[in-house]
Amino acid sequence: MKQLHSIEELDQFIGEGGKRLLFKHSTVCPISTAAHDEYQAYLQDADIPAAMILVREDRPVSNEVESRFGIKHESPQIFLLDNGEVKWHTSHWKITKQAIGEAVNA
Repeated sequence: MKQLHSIEELDQFIGEGGKRLLFKHSTVCPISTAAHDEYQAYLQDADIPAAMILVREDRPVSNEVESRFGIKHESPQIFLLDNGEVKWHTSHWKITKQAIGEAVNA
């Protein structure tokens, strides 16, 4: 999984097209830690490009996601992108290995 530190890296990740997962993570939040564990569990068996933004450390990148997609910031938060468009997103306790799998395979 790639960690995005700049808007340029975000642009490159989104611009590569196809289905991909983007996860916004707060390293100080226990809910986010649980969601991160679910994300990692999903990725162990999945073949999909994936990235993560640490919302406190890379705030401008996190803010750009909210601005670009018009989806209110929450953390943790996950997005399924397909050719640069958000096809699914959710946050907090709704981020589970099963929910991610269902969204990707829908």
